[in-house]
Parts: sequence; structure tokens; C-alpha cells
Amino acid sequence: MADTIADTRRLFTKPQNLNDAYGPPSNFLEIDVSNPETVGVGRTRYTTYEVRLKTNLPIFKLKESSVRRRYSDFEWLRAELERESKVVVPPLPGKALIRQLPFRGDDGIFDDSFIEERRQGLEQFLNKVAGHPLAQNERCLHMFLQDESVDKNYTPSKIRQA
Repeated sequence: MADTIADTRRLFTKPQNLNDAYGPPSNFLEIDVSNPETVGVGRTRYTTYEVRLKTNLPIFKLKESSVRRRYSDFEWLRAELERESKVVVPPLPGKALIRQLPFRGDDGIFDDSFIEERRQGLEQFLNKVAGHPLAQNERCLHMFLQDESVDKNYTPSKIRQA
């Protein structure tokens, strides 16, 4: 065997400047679920949440978007991802069936603390799902995050990067 010496020299890297250190990241995806609004009266009452997206990932057609979604829309998204993708989809925050019973001393599912707890759970769910590279190719995710209304009769397909 020939004498080989391991090369332990450091790779030459360009020095980091302030722009590199504190500038925008090369790829980012920020999703916020905020501004819950309860609408309707009696049995038609429900809460919607604002879903805001900011990204520079090329797979998304809009770099910023803001849409309103209700809990049932999140359930639809989860069901579509489970059916169409190869992604293990995290659970949604629970349905809170006990909070829907009549004659409770609070506002049930319309109680501020419950709405805030659910909002946090929905935001966590969306960030986990949207952060997955395979889920980012699903048309249902793009429609959920960027289209004003969700077309539940859409044709499932993959998004092709531009």
C-alpha cells in the first residue's frame, strides 16, 4: 500500500458578511393562523381563521397570500393529504364534542380560550404539513393556502415546479 496522508485542510469558504448573516434566508415558508372570527347565529354559527402564507419557495405561485378557513376546511385538507399523498399526516386538534353539549356554563366551542387553543393547534398542523417536501407538491395544499375558496370537487394532482 502506498503511503496516503489524509487531507485535513479546511475548505476555503467565503467570509460571511452582514447581509449573509442577517439577510432573508435562502428558502423560507411562514404560515400563520390568526384573527379568529365567529360568524352566524344558533346552529349555523362557526369560527373562521385567517391563514397567511409568506414564502419564496418556487413551487408556490403566490409569494404572499391570505385566506379565511374554517375547521371543516382543515379536516378536508387532512383527508385529501391522507388519501392522495405518501405523507404521514399529523392529527388536527380535537373536535371538542363535550364542549358542544347544551346547558354548559361557558360558550362551549365559541369560548375565547378554546378558540385560541384550537388556533394554535391548526397553525402547528399547517406548518408541519406545508414544511414536508412531498406535501408541497399536492394541489390540495396549494388550493387550501392560496385560493379564495376551496373547490372540494377538484381533480387531485401534483404541482409541477415552474
